[in-house]
Amino acid sequence: MAKRLRLQYEDKNATITPMSTLSSQPYKGTRDYYPADKRVQNYIFANWKRVARSWGYEEYGTPLLEPLEVYAAKSGQELASEQTYTFMDRGDRTVAIRPEMTPSVSRMVAARRQEMAYPARLFSVANFMRYERPQRGREREFWQLNVDIFGVEGALPEAEIIAMGAQFLKQFGATDDMFIIKINNRQVINYMMAQYLGLDAVQAQLMIKLFDRKNKIAPEDFRDQAIDIFGQQAAPAGLKRISAILAAKSMGELPEDIRESAAVKEIQQLFTLLERSGVKNAIFDITLMRGLDYYTGTVFEFFDTNKENSRSLYGGGRYDGLVGLFGAEPISAVGMAPGLTMTELFLETHNLVPKLPSTTDVYVVVLGDTLKEATKFAANLREEGVNVELDITARKLDKQLKTAVKKDIPFIVFVGEDEIKTEIYSFKDTTSSEEQKLSFERIVSSVKDRRRSHLDDPDDLFA
Repeated sequence: MAKRLRLQYEDKNATITPMSTLSSQPYKGTRDYYPADKRVQNYIFANWKRVARSWGYEEYGTPLLEPLEVYAAKSGQELASEQTYTFMDRGDRTVAIRPEMTPSVSRMVAARRQEMAYPARLFSVANFMRYERPQRGREREFWQLNVDIFGVEGALPEAEIIAMGAQFLKQFGATDDMFIIKINNRQVINYMMAQYLGLDAVQAQLMIKLFDRKNKIAPEDFRDQAIDIFGQQAAPAGLKRISAILAAKSMGELPEDIRESAAVKEIQQLFTLLERSGVKNAIFDITLMRGLDYYTGTVFEFFDTNKENSRSLYGGGRYDGLVGLFGAEPISAVGMAPGLTMTELFLETHNLVPKLPSTTDVYVVVLGDTLKEATKFAANLREEGVNVELDITARKLDKQLKTAVKKDIPFIVFVGEDEIKTEIYSFKDTTSSEEQKLSFERIVSSVKDRRRSHLDDPDDLFA
């Protein structure tokens, strides 16, 4: 028995091979955020939150995992079946890593449908995962701001969300000429598909998906796929009607059948409200579809006018049916989801990314055998709200200085025997190289003055 066990142990261990070197690269389609990258990310998040709160929206959070059926019910077959990361948990439940936020926030509202105060204005900043082909502006793990308003019918909440979307970009210094807002309405789309183009429900869904891909495929591919949807007999008349739709550059140029529909009049009301809100760079685009199945009314997307960023910056729309799927009384809802990556690309393209130094305010350089005193000095600064890194390496002066500069820390304070005796410290600005002799109190005030001069609300920069 002992021999047999020994042989089994030897055989088992014989299969063990030395571990190969692990890759230092992140999972495909995801990113590592080093401190400099994280500062940009936090800068964007902080400005998103500042704008959302200024409009009366309050922050919420949801779990990273949801039952798969939450997405399968209304998000669409492609998202739920092909792009969602799913697995079976230990309780034999099929769960998904969230690919978007709208179904989750709708579930939350449904859970407290009778308790919440309306209009309910909600926002969150969270990360998501979709199994997509990574490309410029699109990653498998991505971060989004989600803003939603529940409980208001009509065009007013749509105008509010779109106007807030414009302010998100202007918060970073963008001007009207840097972006454009394209607007359509799913009721117009449904009327166009069923009444004007004469498509049945299946054909209409296929045509909506085709229109959604229109700018991503060659014109001849669009034509050939449209013919397949119409069928050979209906295709000549159908293509002629599509041409009339695509030729319209404004609502006034739409074919009369579509132009006189009630849904077009709803869009006209929305444009009037946007004009009053100061949004002057919105246009009507009959080809804008927004692929997700849950949209029921207005849909919109923001686009960079710089052709380097051809992908939509972000978008949203009205989705009145989702809350009702969770067993609650239906409620109207409008939402939008700016993404981190496209916002970064927009800011980079328009040179709107500010220089963001380290979140550490002061690097304490230790001169001679004064580490004990320097440690106490650093602790006193922290008690005053100053972020301090203390050099504990006992390295030479030049190496300590290089570290502070390499980390983009704004200030250096030197602590040596003379500084301890006089309580006057050499205080160096790493950007200007200007050096002063300051007291402890003056160091604290200088750091806080710099914060105020660089930020409108310094305490909220990395909230």
